[in-house]
Amino acid sequence: MDAQRTIHSLLAQLNTVIVGKPAQVQDCVCCLLAGGHLLIEDVPGVGKTTLAQALARSFGLQFARVQFTADLLPSDLLGVSVYERAQEGFVFHPGPVFAQVLLADEINRASPRTQSALLEAMEEKQVSIDGQTHALPQPFFVIATQNPNDQLGTYALPESQLDRFLMRISLGYPDRAAERALLAGGDRRALLEGMLPLLSGEDLRALQDAVLAVHTSQALLDYVLDLIAATRSGRWFVQGLSPRAGIALVRAAKAQALIQGRDYVAPDDVQAVLPQTIAHRLVPVLPAGSTSEGGRGAVEQVHAMLEAVPLR
Repeated sequence: MDAQRTIHSLLAQLNTVIVGKPAQVQDCVCCLLAGGHLLIEDVPGVGKTTLAQALARSFGLQFARVQFTADLLPSDLLGVSVYERAQEGFVFHPGPVFAQVLLADEINRASPRTQSALLEAMEEKQVSIDGQTHALPQPFFVIATQNPNDQLGTYALPESQLDRFLMRISLGYPDRAAERALLAGGDRRALLEGMLPLLSGEDLRALQDAVLAVHTSQALLDYVLDLIAATRSGRWFVQGLSPRAGIALVRAAKAQALIQGRDYVAPDDVQAVLPQTIAHRLVPVLPAGSTSEGGRGAVEQVHAMLEAVPLR
């Protein structure tokens, strides 16, 4: 398999459905090639669900969608054991989480209890029900969408669950040219149905192995350590990054390098994925009297920190 040709075809197909957002589409592919979970945060109607469905179709993976609502129960997501007379015992009926790609749509409209039900699945790739452990399919990706927390009927995701997402991205409104193309174009659902899977399971595993094989020099790792130390300095953030977040950053930078056609990580790769990979894990130190929204403030602080940390 030609990795570069495959990735180029993947990006090209996704950009036919998600118009005018090539950077965000590339971030999504980077996240999934790195084996991480993806959080897409934005206002309703900008294409979050469409992007998630397009990713699943292009990667050729088994797909399930769950609309998170206030009355959604953990058993609705994970599954339930039901007594069956023919079997003379309880039989487990798996829920939609037993898919290779789970679209958790509007995840922050569900209660914290249901949100937490995803935690073990995202981290351990398994779920425990009635004292029994059930392995999830491989690969297993969660693509979650959420509305801004200031909207009615939303619950903030707990920090422990936010930390399980490798990246958080925001689509934003399209520019005028892209929106004109959307208005003049066909139905997005029809485009989705016409998408063909471009990867097999073996192809995806090969690409993920190629990501792991991307080289990181000692100088590059020192630069990453400088960035991590800067997050812990107290100048920009209330608390710094954990070692797990540092590992996630390096993995995302490796995937970014592979997308760019290189077998080594450059500082540009780290800088390209840094805000999407760490901002949702951090609480910014804001000036007294500031009312800046937490997530947006964190992204701004990441960019300020990035400018202040010199390259080695």
